[in-house]
Amino acid sequence: MKKSLICVSCPLGCPIEVEIENGEVISVSGNTCKRGDAYARAEITNPVRSLTTSIKVEDGCHPVVPVKSSGPVPKDKMFECMQVINSATVKAPVKIGDVVIKNILGLGVDIVATNCDCGK
Repeated sequence: MKKSLICVSCPLGCPIEVEIENGEVISVSGNTCKRGDAYARAEITNPVRSLTTSIKVEDGCHPVVPVKSSGPVPKDKMFECMQVINSATVKAPVKIGDVVIKNILGLGVDIVATNCDCGK
């Protein structure tokens, strides 16, 4: 089986063709650098994404504060992570870098504030 991807490892955006057999990557073609090969293999075997969103703030100057994941999250866990974040509320004050959700879903990834809210 073959799968076509567009590499996002650098600005070139190479069209990459990945040949897969029995769930394993057999070959990668179309990439112009090593990063493209690594990206394609990871995207096929274990796709991950950074998560950026916002979380509700109680007693804050603003209703929400932006957050991000401290590391990559498995792509198939993104919606579950969003359910946890959407159901959570943090209490002001919130500072940049505060861990607002520790070890989300047991993935070893924290959800961290990327802005502050001094509170009312």
